[in-house]
Amino acid sequence: MALNVCARLSRSIPRVLASRNVISVTRPLAVDSWTHPRCLKQTRVIRYEGGLLRHFSSSSNPSIDVSYEQLKKLLVTRSSVVIDVREPWELREYGNIPGSINVPLAQVNGSLQLSPEEFKEKYGGDMPSHSQNIVFTCLAGVRSKTALDAAVSLGYTSVQHYPGGWKDWAERELIQTKE
Repeated sequence: MALNVCARLSRSIPRVLASRNVISVTRPLAVDSWTHPRCLKQTRVIRYEGGLLRHFSSSSNPSIDVSYEQLKKLLVTRSSVVIDVREPWELREYGNIPGSINVPLAQVNGSLQLSPEEFKEKYGGDMPSHSQNIVFTCLAGVRSKTALDAAVSLGYTSVQHYPGGWKDWAERELIQTKE
């Protein structure tokens, strides 16, 4: 169990910190009585060079979260690729954000490694480049954050997510159409 925890942490921490102001240094780990032998080879020591540590949370980092108004502006100007990571049946049942591309969460990792032609053929939209802004969305903002982490691990540098998801979008669109 300790090995699983060590392995999960060693894989997830660099991905989460990849787009932040962090310097990664590899060095041998000091041995203590609680260290698992397989974790002793080497560990990454992360040195944070920035402000407060709470900025690692996506909820307090405004560059990752996109508001409803920002998403509307990005869709109108077509300056971002909006990817909805819900399952196709969810889009049929609840609806979708106009202009978004449906790539189910289970396919995000593989889809972002396809050629642009294969991506367009399979998902019906242009594949984003590694430097192009991508906004992930889902039903309530949980799966979109997972998709964001997957994109960052693949080298995409400008990724965001809409934490309100379809629920917030539909509620706000309904309010606007009633007025």
